[in-house]
Amino acid sequence: MTGITTTGERKLLVMGGRAYPELTEEIASELGIEPTPTTALDFANGEIYVRFQESVRGADTFVIQSHATPINQAIMEQLIMVDALKRASAKRITVVMPFYGYSRQDKKHRGREPISARLIADLFRTAGADRLISVDLHTAQIQGFFDGPVDHLFALPLLTRYVGNRVDRNRLTVVSPDAGRVRVADMWTDRLGCPLAIVHKRRDPNVPNQVKVHEVVGEVEGRTCVLVDDMIDTAGTITQAADALFENGAADVIVAATHAILSGPAVDRLKNSRISEVVVTNTLPIEEERRFDKLTVLSIAPLIARAIREVFDDGSVTSLFEGQG
Repeated sequence: MTGITTTGERKLLVMGGRAYPELTEEIASELGIEPTPTTALDFANGEIYVRFQESVRGADTFVIQSHATPINQAIMEQLIMVDALKRASAKRITVVMPFYGYSRQDKKHRGREPISARLIADLFRTAGADRLISVDLHTAQIQGFFDGPVDHLFALPLLTRYVGNRVDRNRLTVVSPDAGRVRVADMWTDRLGCPLAIVHKRRDPNVPNQVKVHEVVGEVEGRTCVLVDDMIDTAGTITQAADALFENGAADVIVAATHAILSGPAVDRLKNSRISEVVVTNTLPIEEERRFDKLTVLSIAPLIARAIREVFDDGSVTSLFEGQG
């Protein structure tokens, strides 16, 4: 069955792009349906062609595409899918982007810079999207970039449940790897009932773009430290923060993050570090060659499927995360 039809003849359809079809299939399975059959191919010059093989007229459609590498191709394909749905008379189009591309470009730090996260929101609105669903946006303000409803899902309950069952909470300290992630770490401490520490980075004013000293603020000696972040890209910040914790007497360091980008040297850095476990979700695909013994991947599919069901039923997505903030 490729869709859910209510007694009032409302129909739910789920379709996904080529960036991460396994996640689309897992989400659809959670909903008890099959993804809508889709033809997608690249022309010789790189242009993307998309066509849905079933009627979408009057349907409540959910277009799933995580913005994985190559990120620009993933975004463009999802935009084209939205346009195809709009022109095929879909009743409502919800864009599901487990990882929101360009989310780190959410403000101007210097003159003549873009705000690319806003541009992405504008592109999807122009293409015909009525609603966005994403997981752990880099900053909450991105919700305001889209002129329509945005359901901001949190992986925090999934991650804290796993970590809380793995460690002795009496010996646990949650650590923010820098000042910018303190709010995320603070939410972890609320759920796990443990203290908070911060790795403060000090830079040498005579050496640009280079961190010289990592100061640890908080009690970490003899404790199991959980370094928390929203994403791991090259893993430079997180491994340096882990080194600082060990230098300050930490007994063990676990890393937990939502989005495993794992670019460039990330896998080698994590494998060769003293970090005992890296816990992430599957918002992004992780190929076999980038997996390693320390890596634990938790499925985000049940959470996204529940949100899709709430949207389709005109329920409350917020009710899934009461007290989450």
